[in-house]
Amino acid sequence: MRRADQDAMTELLQRWSAGESGAFDDLMDLAYQRLHRIAHGQARRERAGHTLQATEILHEAVLRLMDLRSLSWSDRGHFFAVSTEMMRRILVDYARRNNRLKRGGSDQQVTLHEAASLTAEGRPLDLIALDEALSLLEQRDPQKGKIVKLRIFGGLGTEEISRCLGISTATVQREWRRAKTWLYAELKGEQILG
Repeated sequence: MRRADQDAMTELLQRWSAGESGAFDDLMDLAYQRLHRIAHGQARRERAGHTLQATEILHEAVLRLMDLRSLSWSDRGHFFAVSTEMMRRILVDYARRNNRLKRGGSDQQVTLHEAASLTAEGRPLDLIALDEALSLLEQRDPQKGKIVKLRIFGGLGTEEISRCLGISTATVQREWRRAKTWLYAELKGEQILG
């Protein structure tokens, strides 16, 4: 995204928060393609035969975003982080709803591009188990939790995460490695100190 578009997004977020009519529509015009890429990345990582499409994920997220007008938006990074989290919650809720409908059927599996290193031989990762492990990680270390969400669910790279969170790229890389190690152990049921 060009610097001018980044600045325009931040301005639109502030105008929307202030209650300006039409600012949200202008914001969506500017952010829609990026949001769709994020939703597409998440939908692409789903198990074969998954019925929730990228556009459906995105539209549900947009509807939920509309309710967050009064949130104090700091910048576009904040907006994309919240949007990414919203899409992740939509997928987790969908997986839980499907499991309830199956009445004890097997957990929904999802293959996550960046999370392939969390499982041996890139086996599919259980989205509900990942959500629970990620919630625990966030309680223990909020920064690592944010990095994992932005990397896995948001598809952001090291530099984008660095800018979004206001930390160095070296810190992002170090925290990502530590978070992967912790999540791998947690998902395998091993106890890990720290």
